[in-house]
Order: sequence, then structure tokens, then C-alpha cells
Amino acid sequence: MSAAHRGRMPASWEVELSDDYEWIPLRLPPEVTRITASTRLSIEAEYRGWELTRVRLYTDGSRRVLLRRKKTRIDGRTADQPGL
Repeated sequence: MSAAHRGRMPASWEVELSDDYEWIPLRLPPEVTRITASTRLSIEAEYRGWELTRVRLYTDGSRRVLLRRKKTRIDGRTADQPGL
């Protein structure tokens, strides 16, 4: 997702983070429609193993999204981050 930006998580989200997962917070700008966001997140889930954990919609139309996936190790290093 080229229009998405990695950002800070809302403070309430940081409480329940497990060390068993990789976490990535994203900010989707207001111009990204719900259908487009859903399609792009579905592609990430299908091909990179990310799952949608939380979504927060703001009054300006932007969204904060939290993705997670089980930690995996390949040749002593962690797997790649999403190309969002």
C-alpha cells in the first residue's frame, strides 16, 4: 500500500501486544476507500500472512490499522515486513 504510512499505535493498543507475534501499525489516509483498504489488506493477508487485529476510524476519514502475524525465522533472520 503505497498510500499507507507506518505510524504510532494508539496507547490502548500497546497494552495487549504479545511477543509471539510481529506487529505493524498502519495509517490509511482519508482518500483510501473502505473497499480499497479491504482489498489491499486481504492481499497482504493472503500472500504475507498478516491478519487484521484492530481498526480505528477517525472523524477525518483516516484509519489506524494494526496487523499481526506469528514470528517466523528464516536463516537466522525474521521474515520480510509488508510492502504496504
